[in-house]
Amino acid sequence: MSRLLAFLGGHATWVLFVGVFLGLALPSLAALARPLLAPAVAVLLTATLVRIDWQVMLGYLRRPWLAVVITVWLLLGAPLLMAAALAFLPLPSALGTALVLMAAAPPILSAAPIAMILGLDGALALVAALAATLLTPLTVPPLALALLGLELDIGVVEFMTRLSLVVAAAFAAAVVIRRLIGRERLPRVATHLDGLVVAVMLIFAVAIMDGVTATLMTRPMTVALWLAVAFVANPALQVVGTLAFAWLGRRRALTVGLITGNCNMGLLLAAFPPGTDFDVVLYFAVAQLPMYMLPAVLLPLYRRLVRPETETQRPSAPAG
Repeated sequence: MSRLLAFLGGHATWVLFVGVFLGLALPSLAALARPLLAPAVAVLLTATLVRIDWQVMLGYLRRPWLAVVITVWLLLGAPLLMAAALAFLPLPSALGTALVLMAAAPPILSAAPIAMILGLDGALALVAALAATLLTPLTVPPLALALLGLELDIGVVEFMTRLSLVVAAAFAAAVVIRRLIGRERLPRVATHLDGLVVAVMLIFAVAIMDGVTATLMTRPMTVALWLAVAFVANPALQVVGTLAFAWLGRRRALTVGLITGNCNMGLLLAAFPPGTDFDVVLYFAVAQLPMYMLPAVLLPLYRRLVRPETETQRPSAPAG
């Protein structure tokens, strides 16, 4: 098991890349893995909290101005910018709706481990993703109504309570695990922790493909168009987010870009009203592919961009 985790941690990006295709090639496996999504969230968050640098994370929490600015950008700036850009593009209405909702959704919680794998700021990604996720019930429904005329029913109290319990349990488990491992041993088991994170993310990569293969067989052209748009929208949001926060320095700006483009669209599915166009749901499914495939493709670029900065200065928590 130790060697397997080390292998997964050492080849994280390509394991995730292959995992998505595994779900497409074996739809029965995707259906089998789907019930594991909910418990996987807690395990993934716990493993991430064990892995990241708590001093850096606490630094962001003590000086929350940066997290506030990033959260406002994620939940308001990005969707408004997306809606403005789509006004000039002749896309199908269902696709336009999906793109605006994608930009309005909070980052995927797995953005933090992906950020660490890419050499970015995992602590910043985690703090911003958690803050944005907790506030989603307050921002997405009015935005969806104002921009799209779509009424979403998200129970604010129930959602925030449920998520808060998951986060609290993950923090408690992470504290216990970190103490059992010991501060001195944590760097030595980092690769194994990365392997555990990848194993859990692999469950996501397989499970999210449930139902996509059947649609691909019946409507291949629609799936192809939706997929092409997803592979443009994700990196486009990442580039815009990175440029908007270039003043933070290259490593943090790239982190903000990463969480801007990798959005937790699945969080919104339960809030969709009856009769929601299936093509919106279809986009949410195929848009998962760039989330898992682009890190493998772009890893050399990230390393080239981040290395000059990390060699001259050690990342620290924001001042102010």
